[in-house]
Amino acid sequence: MVVVAAIDESDQARAVLSEADTLAGQFGDPIHVLHVMNRSEAIQAEEDSLAHTDKAIPVDDLRARAATVAEELTKAHSTDAQAITAGRIGDPASEIVSYADEHDARYIIVSPQQRSQTGKILFGSVAQSVLLDAGCPVVSLRARSAE
Repeated sequence: MVVVAAIDESDQARAVLSEADTLAGQFGDPIHVLHVMNRSEAIQAEEDSLAHTDKAIPVDDLRARAATVAEELTKAHSTDAQAITAGRIGDPASEIVSYADEHDARYIIVSPQQRSQTGKILFGSVAQSVLLDAGCPVVSLRARSAE
């Protein structure tokens, strides 16, 4: 089994990885640090590439870019458990749940973004969707308010 640390590029990513490290240590499981590039980020990367090279970015390269976010966090934050990094493209909640299912996750750790009620209604919540759809326990860290 594995512990999936679902991270984004927010300040909370370190807390997610730290909690994943604690849980992984309790069970002797590896940590899978996962970053999902949403569709709009992938489209933006594609447009930037076309503007500079007139070549489309292969999907594997986009996944590698997403994995780089996980790799950078993992290098900056030492863990006691073995850490594997991964990148996906698509709807973050769906990709997190799918990844956890594929890798027989013991836990998924997420951290919701601090949003207003209107923001939650308009944009939804990745953490909430993961909580509702995951086939394993989900640890949701408390969102820090913007200071």
